Amino acid sequence: MAKKGKNKVKFNLKNVHIAPIDPETGEYDAVFALPGAVSLALEAQGDMEPFYADGVVYYRSAANNGYEGTLEIALVTDEFREKIFSEVPNEDKVALENVDDIFNDFALGFQVDGDIHNTLFWYYNCAANRPAQNASTNEASKTPQTDTLDISCTCDKDGNVRAKTTSETSDDIRGKWFQSVYKHQASEAV
Repeated sequence: MAKKGKNKVKFNLKNVHIAPIDPETGEYDAVFALPGAVSLALEAQGDMEPFYADGVVYYRSAANNGYEGTLEIALVTDEFREKIFSEVPNEDKVALENVDDIFNDFALGFQVDGDIHNTLFWYYNCAANRPAQNASTNEASKTPQTDTLDISCTCDKDGNVRAKTTSETSDDIRGKWFQSVYKHQASEAV
């Protein structure tokens, strides 16, 4: 049964999922988990343009150019490298990065916990750049090092940039959230 009420706070990023976009069909391929989420920072892109008339700001228009930012994770997995960066292992099971590799776009799903409800997201049309290669020696203690992906998210073919659950989203929709990318199915009028 769904909990009643609205969140007052948010905390804890987890359950990052990726759904590659098939470049030929434009449809989402099977969703896979990208474990080890540390942080996500996506900033809205787009300018606010004022229109002046009668000596005042008469009208404002805002452009929605999606989001850009970073996803920090424990380690970019081999599955992500293969399905998004096209680093497919050869017959020796060695993944080669090639200058001619074509990166695949994807949908990005994740969960942010709240005090009452978890909020679930899908960003529909994302691209990522390869992470920097960083490593350092252990000293007095072992401190895990992370990978950071630069990510850009824009709209899908229907103009949707993201989907986000609300306090009133049903348990049925929430329970299936990471099985496939959420797509709204408009109810047909009878």
